[in-house]
Amino acid sequence: MPTRSPETFSRRNFLLSTAAGASLITLHPFSARAAANQAHLRIMETTDVHVHVLPYDYYADKPVDTVGLARTAAHINDIRAEATNSVLLDNGDFLQGNPMGDYIAYERGMKDGDLHPVIAALNTLGFDASTLGNHEFNYGLDFLMKSLAGANFPVVSANVVTERGADPTKDKGLVKPYVILDRKLKDGDGVEHPIRIGLIGFVPPQIMQWDRGHLEGRVQTRDIIAAAKAWVPVMREDGADIIVALSHSGIGSAQHTEGMENASVPLAAVEGIDAVLTGHSHLVYPSATFEGFDMVDATTGLIHGKPAVMGGFWGDTLGLIDLLLERDGTEWRVVSSSVETRQIYKRNDDRSITALVASVPEVEAAVAKDHEATLAYIRRAVGKTSAPLYSYFALVADDPSVQVVSQAQVWYIAGMLKGTEYETLPLLSAAAPFKAGGRGGPDYYTDVPAGDVAIKNVADLYLYPNTIRAVKVTGAQLKDWLERSAGIFNQITPGGADQLLLNPDFPSYNFDVIDGVTYEIDLSQPSKYGPKGEDLNPTASRISSLMLMGQPVDPAADFIIATNNYRAEGGGDFPGAKGDTIVFEGPDTNRDIIVRFIVEKGTIDPAADANWRFRPMPGTTVLFDTGPKAAAYLSAVKAVTIAPAGNGPNGFARFRITL
Repeated sequence: MPTRSPETFSRRNFLLSTAAGASLITLHPFSARAAANQAHLRIMETTDVHVHVLPYDYYADKPVDTVGLARTAAHINDIRAEATNSVLLDNGDFLQGNPMGDYIAYERGMKDGDLHPVIAALNTLGFDASTLGNHEFNYGLDFLMKSLAGANFPVVSANVVTERGADPTKDKGLVKPYVILDRKLKDGDGVEHPIRIGLIGFVPPQIMQWDRGHLEGRVQTRDIIAAAKAWVPVMREDGADIIVALSHSGIGSAQHTEGMENASVPLAAVEGIDAVLTGHSHLVYPSATFEGFDMVDATTGLIHGKPAVMGGFWGDTLGLIDLLLERDGTEWRVVSSSVETRQIYKRNDDRSITALVASVPEVEAAVAKDHEATLAYIRRAVGKTSAPLYSYFALVADDPSVQVVSQAQVWYIAGMLKGTEYETLPLLSAAAPFKAGGRGGPDYYTDVPAGDVAIKNVADLYLYPNTIRAVKVTGAQLKDWLERSAGIFNQITPGGADQLLLNPDFPSYNFDVIDGVTYEIDLSQPSKYGPKGEDLNPTASRISSLMLMGQPVDPAADFIIATNNYRAEGGGDFPGAKGDTIVFEGPDTNRDIIVRFIVEKGTIDPAADANWRFRPMPGTTVLFDTGPKAAAYLSAVKAVTIAPAGNGPNGFARFRITL
């Protein structure tokens, strides 16, 4: 939602009386206040569009109101109508991120002279410039450069180079490090004056790790701050009146460290930079998310006293910086500023979505042909599965829908850790069932038959746009991670009949199964942790027979666990996953990794390997509820004795497990 009230800065209607009567004129207050030697400049930012031009979810294969540059375009048009002077800038990560991007890269291709659909959309909207994001490199340098060739605007990046020089200003850049736009600004009296707007771009140096296969030996990176300190004075000497940093880097620590990924705070402190566009983190700034960050004013949108903005992701938000500039002789300086964001939708109290703007037809038309081709692409098989993918029994037995996620995560992380100090450590994978009934109802389960797998089926396997992570944990933390997961089960009395197995207050997405080890869950013991990860019984132990390759896990041994950003950064409050054990942060979504895994393998074998089970409790039975369609897969469930037990409540089917 906007970080300012509608009455504060934007869309002002001033009623001006004239001899002929009253007329309604839309102005910004800076425009109204600007004196003869002052001008108002509006800087609009999109960031992390990730090929989301249309309001369409290609994984679910349906229209949505929460994404799409075609919707953001409505805000852009409104602001241009309001403003006397404006520039429109993209902050990177536009070339990859949804099936349309994959279709262009893997299916249609980019020959010389071809126009990438997202470039076509940016051209249609008349963008003034862009920078490179880390995902621009996902398809390789040749694809990137052919895509950029169609842009009607400059693309800048100061810290990606093909050859290093003695200092950054002596580097040979992959693209221009900066550009200076020669523009005319109308002052408060309507008189035009020249201004030279300098734009410089930055990308996380971690691209050399994230896309090593594409980049190693072809490009190198510089530290963001080092590049900025070298180039900004050059830009001033080159005649830049103001300088805007296009920082495809998040808002993090104010303390600069060499090669830091999220460097926008120390970047704002670089002398000579007047405003900072940030991104990469898929967040909105200014917002309460950044309260308490050093040198960051999460209310006014200032970082080190300079205006900064982050416009969400996937086209859901437009960032806006308003500058009041004053001309002193032949030079311009920033007198004051304001920052806001404009979303394309709002989420209502009942979790429903209301669209705030409609798509701009010209933008939709620019990608219509590639959109139709993408629909055909996502509906076509990208691989096969040798076994059905279903989640009906995911909470009571090892499960194929969770298994394939773990397989894909291990496949990806193994490649990323090759050649690092972590390569020789045991690599495990943590994954949880997302569609497992509960409040979603008796049909809320993954159910993909054996055979062809289409890209849109992946939405059934992985619902959320999490990104990949790897953490380093000890054997003791590994066991406690599983103890936390085992809190989903009620304590069961030995010898009792038909006791309810599941704690309904425990969400399925916090039931992590860890692949790569074997273990048993002793339901006779109390849970060590509560539904929210709170300590309940510090000495309790449900996890038993925890083994790696047939040998007991050493509590002091080290392990790598592949997981997602939500879990690794503390989501669910899991031991060993509190944000301080992360050893790898990948830019790719877990969902995209699954797609790539299926494409790479051709045919996947997700059959559950029964690496975990309940510890036997003779004479004891428990009940659990799942979808009625589960009956079709009953005979395939391993390591548990299960049978139908009639109907459950609210359309669920009930099953009995003999422990």
